[in-house]
Amino acid sequence: MGKRIYALAAALGVALAVLVGVSAGAGGTPGVTSKLISIGGTAPLSGPASAYGTIPQAEAAYFSYFNSLKQPGGKRGVYGRQIQFTYLDDGYNPAQTVQLTRQLVEQSKVFAIFNSVGTETNEAIRAYLNQAKVPQVLLATGASEWGVLAKKYPWTIGYQPTYASEAGAYGQFIVKKVPQAKIGVLYQNDSYGKDYIAGLKKGLGAKQSQIVDMEGYEVTAPDVGSQIAKLKASGANTLCIFATPKFAIQAFAIAAKLGWNPIVFNNSVSATPTLMTIATASSSAATTNGTITATYTKDPTDAKWANDAGMKLYKKIMAAYYPKGNVNDQFNVYGMSAAWTMIRALQGAGQNPTRASLMASLRSMNYNDNPFLLPGIKVQTSASNPFPIIQQQLTRWTDGKYVNFGPLIKS
Repeated sequence: MGKRIYALAAALGVALAVLVGVSAGAGGTPGVTSKLISIGGTAPLSGPASAYGTIPQAEAAYFSYFNSLKQPGGKRGVYGRQIQFTYLDDGYNPAQTVQLTRQLVEQSKVFAIFNSVGTETNEAIRAYLNQAKVPQVLLATGASEWGVLAKKYPWTIGYQPTYASEAGAYGQFIVKKVPQAKIGVLYQNDSYGKDYIAGLKKGLGAKQSQIVDMEGYEVTAPDVGSQIAKLKASGANTLCIFATPKFAIQAFAIAAKLGWNPIVFNNSVSATPTLMTIATASSSAATTNGTITATYTKDPTDAKWANDAGMKLYKKIMAAYYPKGNVNDQFNVYGMSAAWTMIRALQGAGQNPTRASLMASLRSMNYNDNPFLLPGIKVQTSASNPFPIIQQQLTRWTDGKYVNFGPLIKS
């Protein structure tokens, strides 16, 4: 079902490009006036991936904060223009993403599509946006293709470390530290899940035979009970969870019910402290304790950041502009980090920004002062590097909190 929806969405995306190709460039730069820059995106505020729905709300909070600041010269915003951010609920459904993106481009006349959430959802609109030359930027997905296919899709750029590089780090860790591993993989049966598998295999290298079973699930499935049961039955003693939050939490809960306690590697997109706390409550501390993941943003639950300027700013913005949000949710830190980067890119696009100048700015970033990222992590691109963030660090869930370990890993 999910694949048929995606195929329909992709087909619609190509067709829609024809409809907006002329109007997008008419009457100056769409989404830019003397007082306003309008951007938009989609996110699953509802549906199976609704845990990600807080991300655009945190981004909106950061944009509101930035809009309130006086810049050098006394103006507010980006060269006197306020940022208007519109986000719509696509329910993690690619067909819905196409329709809502069309609405944002053709009706709302946005300047760019910013940080839309999901791999297949972004794949569904990529051809449409590229043909219409509408920037599709800083995507909330770590699919490797956003960088690998940069020449084919010049109006698309990702943001976070790739899923493949993250899984590669797990594979390398297993080779060095868990030589006895018999690996079972739970994965979402789409480009996102398969990107993780490719990275894991690359990281394992000659030890790929240690993968004893891989079980996929469809995003429309109610649960992953049968998959976890099969992985346990395979004899796996190590579990790699390449799943979105709903299914990752289920994996822990079902493993505990089955009395299975493997070593766990949980993909970063489902491993925030908030989600791991829920997973622990759904299973047991013994089930989640020791889980390894990767991170690149600061953890709002970690006391070591209590006096950090970036974390203080984050909490200040949450209190003022997103008070109903969970200040301990690391997805909100991620959202603010992306919004910060978008503002820098808009500033780099010049006083009279065009869609082309925005892409030029995004393709030549070099920032090492994003206050929401771990120290030492850069946001950097060039003609030879289309991946904005290529550094991350492994971290281990230990007695209800994360403990980072090892150096920054560069992919």
